[in-house]
Amino acid sequence: MAKSTGTGRGISGEGPPAQDVSLRERLTAFRHLPEFFRRVWRVSPVLAVANMVLRGLRATLPLALLYVGKLIIDEVVLLVGTPGNTHHLWILVAAEFGLAVVSDLLGRAVALVDAIMGDLFSNETSLQLMDHAARLDLYHFEDSEFYDRLDRARRQTSGRVVLMSQVFGQMQDLVTIIVLGAGLVAFNPWLIVLLLVALVPAFLGESHFNARSYALMHRWTPERRQLDYLRYAGASDETAKELKIFGLSGFLRERYRTLADRFTKANIDLSVRRAGWGGVLAIVGSGGYYAAYILIIVKTVSGQLTLGDLTFLAGSFSRLRSLLEGVLGRFTAIADGALYLSDLYEFFEIEPRVKSPENPLPFPRPIREGFRLESVGFKYPKSDRWALRNVSCIIRPGERLALVGENGSGKTTFIKLVTRLYDPTEGRILLDGHDLREYNLEQLRRDVGVIFQDFVHYQMTASENIAIGLIEEADNRPRIEHAANQSLADTVIARLPKGYDQMVGRRFEGGIELSGGEWQKIALARAYMRDAQLLVLDEPTASLDARAEYEIFQRFSDLTKGRTALLISHRFSTVRMADRILVLHNGELEEQGTHEQLLAGKKRYAELFRLQAEGYV
Repeated sequence: MAKSTGTGRGISGEGPPAQDVSLRERLTAFRHLPEFFRRVWRVSPVLAVANMVLRGLRATLPLALLYVGKLIIDEVVLLVGTPGNTHHLWILVAAEFGLAVVSDLLGRAVALVDAIMGDLFSNETSLQLMDHAARLDLYHFEDSEFYDRLDRARRQTSGRVVLMSQVFGQMQDLVTIIVLGAGLVAFNPWLIVLLLVALVPAFLGESHFNARSYALMHRWTPERRQLDYLRYAGASDETAKELKIFGLSGFLRERYRTLADRFTKANIDLSVRRAGWGGVLAIVGSGGYYAAYILIIVKTVSGQLTLGDLTFLAGSFSRLRSLLEGVLGRFTAIADGALYLSDLYEFFEIEPRVKSPENPLPFPRPIREGFRLESVGFKYPKSDRWALRNVSCIIRPGERLALVGENGSGKTTFIKLVTRLYDPTEGRILLDGHDLREYNLEQLRRDVGVIFQDFVHYQMTASENIAIGLIEEADNRPRIEHAANQSLADTVIARLPKGYDQMVGRRFEGGIELSGGEWQKIALARAYMRDAQLLVLDEPTASLDARAEYEIFQRFSDLTKGRTALLISHRFSTVRMADRILVLHNGELEEQGTHEQLLAGKKRYAELFRLQAEGYV
């Protein structure tokens, strides 16, 4: 079986092999740390300072505890040889107890501050991720590679909190190492050499396998997204009916198991190699440690050191070994954390192409000349096919314009270009004589009311679902009720137990599911929430029954009065109410005119109308 390649690997394809991350790539990833800590600082300067102060105090306590322990042992040995007053001994014991209590309290305070800062940072980063995603172009969200990057970035909003604690802990341990290391060097510099022999091999091994682990997780991002999707599809209110009717549970379960087994096997293979080499290198490290321990014992037996010195030096060496293992291991973890952090900041570096110019024109109120499309053509990113080509037409102010054509003819693309969700690949769109790209993008979007055929079913209250159309008016109940009345959603809401405050959708407790037609009335109300000059309705009555459709279009003239309206529909009973109809085919504008003119022309529109009419005979 051939292996599938590329980001869009099929579920049945072999998983990608993990590839090593080069040392240069890992060091380069450190460039994100300054920005990371600037963000941490902005979250809470007070907590950041408190964290550093607490850790600084705690860093000096290990030396103090070890030294007081040495004094206690020397005092005990002295008292055993020459019994005397034990007052000084108990003062030392009390001092050690006090230092232990302070160390514990400082540790708990550090953990508390870390936890609070972690939650604040995670929340703030998640909000920034949402804000940045909202700025990006629509084409980003139609690209699988972008979804891989978005998925990796989402995972870092909470996971990178650990990185903050690691770096702060690194600084704390380095202070302790400097203090303890000074004592060892004063005693015998060779102990430091033995310490390095004990640690460096293990550090290099961990560094290598951490890099392999990151490479595995990074390369398997598409497959992990597929696993997330299969988990959702296999247990979701949206798929439950078809799972039962079509018996899909076993099929989805098998697909999930096959892909999960591949990922687990790759992870196990890496873990086994890591454990094997880790064991070998640990033996080398233990050899270095015990060589130093033997040296200290020999010095003590020969009388060059006291028992207190033995305890102090052995404890210092053991503590230094543990600290250095932690520092070197944490350095590797920080390097890998920085690699993961790059997933987050590389996402933030993505810039939209569709944006306002530096000095934008204000959106005209009212629109005087309308829209003019001049030889407009458009290709979707990574596609060689023209979705639209050589389209030229005028949309006059206050005109009701219908777009007709078979699926794939370019109707929705036409809407996306006029509302500037995309910019034309060639040609231009003018509004009142100026290129649409010269206007303030935010103002343009605010002056457009759009309902696409794939509108979202928000799991919120009925009131909030309607207010989505103009969210800053979420508390304006009269406006919401007026919009509901225009779209006939008020008849739906009247039947809900809690009315406008009823949770709709079944994802959350107390929610009530609506029918497709009821959801569509709610979505239509969103468009009417706006005092928009351009109203865009993409298949606005597709899920409505005949009576509801008739009632809505009886009011269509009043609802669009003073507004420019673009309407996409496959129902000719709907489009015939438009002032003018554009007929698209394979991305080109074939004909335009009124319903009567197009029927008289006996071209594509007349053919489509006849085919639909025959379906009712």
